Amino acid sequence: QVQLVESGGGLVQAGDSLRLSCAASGRYAMGWFRQTQGKEREFVASISWNGDNILYADSVKGRFTISRDSAKNTVYLQMNSLKPEDTAKYYCAAGRIPRPRSRAADFSSWGQGTQVTVSS
Repeated sequence: QVQLVESGGGLVQAGDSLRLSCAASGRYAMGWFRQTQGKEREFVASISWNGDNILYADSVKGRFTISRDSAKNTVYLQMNSLKPEDTAKYYCAAGRIPRPRSRAADFSSWGQGTQVTVSS
């Protein structure tokens, strides 16, 4: 397993932007998931270990961008045009999978999460 540390969450207004970061080293596919109280963890985006393949949930397509900087061992989630329904705790995940996936079960390591709150 790999240790993951997320940062960048906060309280913003609808329409604002935030960028989440996740520090992780190694050749892992990376993913972002989110969860609100009482609901299952929801897939947001994932990226292959080399950045060549990316997958997005329909709910964030066109607004969120996942990327990685291998030199900095960091994965980013740029979130634009935020909506109140994006409010959740966001988790970074890593998995030794060849292509990005949307299932939480495909990822073996998880961060502690960072809270994103979008007010209307």
